[in-house]
Amino acid sequence: MKLKRKIYYLLHSGKNSNQKYFAKAYLRKCIPSCITRMLLKRELAKLDDYPDKDDILKRVDYYCKLSFRTPFDRPQWEQQAVSIRKQPVLPQKVYYFDAMEIARYFNQDLRWILKSGDIIDLQPAPTLLKSRPLGDDNQNSVLMKLVKVRHFLFVNDQKPWREKKDMAIFRGDLGDVKYNRDVFMNRWYGHPMIDAAATNIVPEHPEWQREKLTIGEHLDYKFVMSLEGNDVASNLKWIMSSNSIAVTPRLTCETWFMEGTLIPNYHYIEIKDDFSDLEERLTYYIEHPDEAEAIIRHAHEYVKPFKDQKREKLISLLVLKKYLEVTNQVSL
Repeated sequence: MKLKRKIYYLLHSGKNSNQKYFAKAYLRKCIPSCITRMLLKRELAKLDDYPDKDDILKRVDYYCKLSFRTPFDRPQWEQQAVSIRKQPVLPQKVYYFDAMEIARYFNQDLRWILKSGDIIDLQPAPTLLKSRPLGDDNQNSVLMKLVKVRHFLFVNDQKPWREKKDMAIFRGDLGDVKYNRDVFMNRWYGHPMIDAAATNIVPEHPEWQREKLTIGEHLDYKFVMSLEGNDVASNLKWIMSSNSIAVTPRLTCETWFMEGTLIPNYHYIEIKDDFSDLEERLTYYIEHPDEAEAIIRHAHEYVKPFKDQKREKLISLLVLKKYLEVTNQVSL
């Protein structure tokens, strides 16, 4: 029965295909960068075609807070920076491929600091990352759209919110760095309103482990728990594109999705850090369906711009352009 379930999950998980991603990435790598570099000016000129040009530039400045007027630790940057052409493949290859998809449009002798992994600490020098902690002093952490194959996944949910189960669902990995998930499981495992389980073995609580569920199976529930792990919760994006509602404590990290701009109880349901008010909050929205559906509409409006791949590419180019100009002290 377990094998049958694993095969079903493999075929119906709803996640992006890693095989297709890497096939495209390796094919893209075969195109000489001299060709794409000739296209940079044409790609950047597309900015003037957008009526929401100002909104695009605001996003660029949000991801890259650096400026020529803001000093940074140049010796530290000089010590760590490498030229784009000499950038080694990172341990997690998706970071390398996603960064190089944009970097291939630029002079390969320009230098950068590119890091992979779930990074939640402040950087001593301007660094390109997937994630950063929320706050006003994170200007050295410059966000790029990295690990897209896992993090940028949206769904087409046809099931209305009112037809879903009056419950919250949680499936996730638990570990030493995911203490908040342990707190959640200890408090709510077995509660009739919450279908909660771990997808890994927890030695102290073997009863917590259950099979993984497909994204489609998650969407049978009115509420989906979106609990931060090493950095952000990777499921937040597809939940917000669905007709279910994301439920989470106050967010602490952000990625290209700009989690720091999300409004609690407008784009998602916010609960206390100790999860003590979870049942109360779920009950409130079950009893106030109009307010719940308003959150879903707002979430869909927020997600919509991220689905425009041409616009996303332009913003990525502008972010990297700004980073390279400031750090390399050049004008591109």
